[in-house]
Amino acid sequence: MMDDRELSHTMRIDLIPDVPANPVAGKKKRIVVSRQTKKFKATPVPNGAKGRSSADQRFNEFFQNVYDAALITDIMGVVLDANVRAMTFFQYEQQEFQGLSMSDILSGADQALLSTITSNLQDERYTVLMAYGIRKDGSYFPSEVAISKLHFEKGEQLCFFIRDITVRRQSEEMLRTEHSAIQNSGDGIAIADLKGKLEYVNPAVGNMWGIGNVQGLVEQDVREFWYDREKAQEMINSVMADNAAWSGSLMGLKSDGSQFPVQISGTCNRNSDGEAVGMVFSFVDMTDRQNAEEAMRQSERQRVMLETVGAACHHVGQPATVLLANLGMIKRKVDETDENLTELVSTSIEAAEKLADVLHKLNTVTEYRTTKYLEHGDDDSMENRILEI
Repeated sequence: MMDDRELSHTMRIDLIPDVPANPVAGKKKRIVVSRQTKKFKATPVPNGAKGRSSADQRFNEFFQNVYDAALITDIMGVVLDANVRAMTFFQYEQQEFQGLSMSDILSGADQALLSTITSNLQDERYTVLMAYGIRKDGSYFPSEVAISKLHFEKGEQLCFFIRDITVRRQSEEMLRTEHSAIQNSGDGIAIADLKGKLEYVNPAVGNMWGIGNVQGLVEQDVREFWYDREKAQEMINSVMADNAAWSGSLMGLKSDGSQFPVQISGTCNRNSDGEAVGMVFSFVDMTDRQNAEEAMRQSERQRVMLETVGAACHHVGQPATVLLANLGMIKRKVDETDENLTELVSTSIEAAEKLADVLHKLNTVTEYRTTKYLEHGDDDSMENRILEI
């Protein structure tokens, strides 16, 4: 049956105070340690020193060689002893630690917090504190502090193991920044394992494929995203076989069966040992780009056609004007008694005027549009379409 010690657990406290941008050095408040407190202190002694047991020497050797900064305090948080690592972290000499309070060592570690820690350290529980350490010059560094209680025959003391987590904090901040960038990227990002099963997709992937809950895509096969699965398999084979990144395009297949063009960049995902653990893909929806390119091509075709129509109007307009003027002079000289000839000249003038009207309309066309030549015909081919004016 488990006793209370086996059931003990660790309490974690995050103590993140406002940290000044610049170091703020100042005089530390020292507390005079009574003789009664001092006799619990584990003072470093040289090897072979007389009057110390082998157990004391082993404890001192262990204490001074601990990787973390180690501080031993009384139950009120007054520093009694510090190891070499603590001197490196906090820039104090050994004797300068004497009498310092933990509030001088850890930002925000006031008596209320120490009371909470002391109360929690029952049944040999541990307390983990996330706080900022304060160096002698007033500068700060992020730290992780593990606190435990030491039990001696004549009293209790607290042991603080302090680890500088500056590099870890920077790495975590970088990871958060990179994750935020990926989550908010307009390009789709997907990570798959060696079998092509998705492990992560960002929201942009869901937007491209019209899927609201991107978590539902996890564990799906990346090949199912494409219309041509054989080409998708070739893509995966190429990504896993070559060290260089793969780039190409495939037609994406949405759940409703519609297709859309996607530009893909893929590369092999490797762990810290260089072993392949999967694939990373970047997707760009090319629909808008292709639509824009098609619009540009249509615009260019219209420009060429309109320029062609304008040139034709210019070349046809001059002889049409001459023809209309000559017909007018002929009409004035024709004998009105010759009705047939008068009718021919009148209809010719009417046709010439219609031609001039058509040329004028063609010259004012700003958009090249076509319409059916035979409105009632079933043929919708290019041969049955004429310019709409």
